[in-house]
Amino acid sequence: MSKILVVLPAYNEAKVIANVIRAIKKEGYKDILIVDDCSKDKTSQIAKKEGAKVLRHVINRGAGAATYTGIIYARNNNYDYVILIDSDGQHDPKDIIKLMKKADKYDVVIGSRMINPKGMPVSRKILNFTGSLITAFFFSIYVKDSQSGFKILNKKAIKTINLHFDRYEFCSEILSEIHKNRLTVTEVPIKVIYATNWKSRGQSIGNGFKMLARFIFRT
Repeated sequence: MSKILVVLPAYNEAKVIANVIRAIKKEGYKDILIVDDCSKDKTSQIAKKEGAKVLRHVINRGAGAATYTGIIYARNNNYDYVILIDSDGQHDPKDIIKLMKKADKYDVVIGSRMINPKGMPVSRKILNFTGSLITAFFFSIYVKDSQSGFKILNKKAIKTINLHFDRYEFCSEILSEIHKNRLTVTEVPIKVIYATNWKSRGQSIGNGFKMLARFIFRT
């Protein structure tokens, strides 16, 4: 059997993390790692109570750093696949099976919100489209949803993808690593659940400008 790890970068997700872990387990995935990016709430305690492994950063570094911590853990522990999924309940774990069906043919499978963006706020569509264009310009690889946090990496991708950006630029950097290491990639449509506080979370116009500046100056 394949050795599969589900990695959830998390920051202050105490209100939802238990439900997310339970939903993932319901789909048959029991090996779950929460990378707590120095949360100020009880994210780690709740995750442990739900039976997840927990690694905790001693300082808040960002979603990219938390994701890479999970990838390094998978690399060091010889996992065949890593499922990257957001910890805020935005992704539906029932979609994991859609991505897994492609994971034996591609090194990286991306859960794409942009293939069927029904229900996605217009501002989010614009941000995602712009992010994909920026990623294509800087890293010579285009996918419809470059900023998706829902991905599956196979063993080859786990071993070869290295990240240096700590924050939300990591999604674009993963694509850069795919291009540089000649990994294969595909996208699969997924359902997205937008919570009432979606505007305060994840990417924003301000983050987009910061991302662009970091790509230009490589800071």
